[in-house]
Amino acid sequence: MTPEQAKLWERIRLFSPDEPGDAYIFSERLAYENRWSYEYALRALEEYKRFMFLICASGQQLTPSDQVDQVWHLHLLYTKSYWDEFCETILGRKVHHMPTRGGQQESARFQHLYRQTLDIYRHFSGRLPREIYGLQRSRQYRQLGMFWLRRLRRRISSGHTSLLNTSQTLYL
Repeated sequence: MTPEQAKLWERIRLFSPDEPGDAYIFSERLAYENRWSYEYALRALEEYKRFMFLICASGQQLTPSDQVDQVWHLHLLYTKSYWDEFCETILGRKVHHMPTRGGQQESARFQHLYRQTLDIYRHFSGRLPREIYGLQRSRQYRQLGMFWLRRLRRRISSGHTSLLNTSQTLYL
């Protein structure tokens, strides 16, 4: 790690999206919305920070684990925290979230980018945390997808279609 990268990592490491004084802080919302323990949410938040460091340090387009992606999605909703504080002040650059457009070609591209992410992670940080990048990943993601699918079905059956009229993408 270069001295510049070490300084960047220290800024990222010290950053917190939790606002002191808020009754419902970011990390609690992250745990609640993903049905994670608070401790696991904090772990996912740390890995999100590491992932963002890897993007900046490597200069590569990378693909996060499912858990890291959930942190990123939530952080994007906190627009001032994400764009003004985190990207502009901490990272010193914009980092856009680029979801898949679907299809086999995109799937292959994102699988390649994910393997590249794992290689770069190992290069900078050594061993991958199994609870974020290991075999448990797909099981937790399926559970999360089923949670959102059940929620969507309940909304539709009760006559609420507002979720279907948004520009948000539902990932399963």
